[in-house]
Amino acid sequence: MTLDELIAGFRTAATASVADAVDKVTGKTGFLPEAFKPRINERKIVGPAVTILEGPTAEFLPPQHAIDAIDEADAGSVIVISTNGTTDVALWGGLMTAGAVANKHEAALLDGGLRDIVEIRRDYDFPVYSRCVSPGTTLGRIRTLASNVEVAIGGIIVKPGDIIVGDIDGVVRVPREQAEEVLAMALEIDAREAEQARLIIASGSLRDGLAKYGRI
Repeated sequence: MTLDELIAGFRTAATASVADAVDKVTGKTGFLPEAFKPRINERKIVGPAVTILEGPTAEFLPPQHAIDAIDEADAGSVIVISTNGTTDVALWGGLMTAGAVANKHEAALLDGGLRDIVEIRRDYDFPVYSRCVSPGTTLGRIRTLASNVEVAIGGIIVKPGDIIVGDIDGVVRVPREQAEEVLAMALEIDAREAEQARLIIASGSLRDGLAKYGRI
């Protein structure tokens, strides 16, 4: 299955079903902690991860790896920025959003803060998921260390090319090498839950639906 086919498929699957499918297929949790929220809109996002690793510094340096990734990554990418820990400063703002929109990226996912929310909502409506919101700059505090490397975000390992799926329910990382299997199971879960919901409505009993399908 091509990347485009996977992305189209995951757009149709419920994010909760994707999270359940990752649990079953990989034996590991794939969903990020509750703190990671959509800050701009509730649009569903699906795309391959382009990863950026950042770390502490006292130098006043621009986020060069992130700037380069925004300009050079394929359209449709999810820009994933990790500090391998928490930070309460903004890793993303209005100018980086302008670059991401110009290059037709899917979204940004930040292990830290977002700022310029009013501007981003007004001018771009670009999806950004972040751990927190902060007006503070990274300059003199955080610098980029590398791009397209394995990172940890919210305790979840993300590799370049992994599929990121997110909406108002939360964010899930799907390992690229198991994405086709995860998608098939997620769609199966969706179909089974639709049948179960119809039975519950028709029978007037949640217990009857649980007894037949064994799922809640």
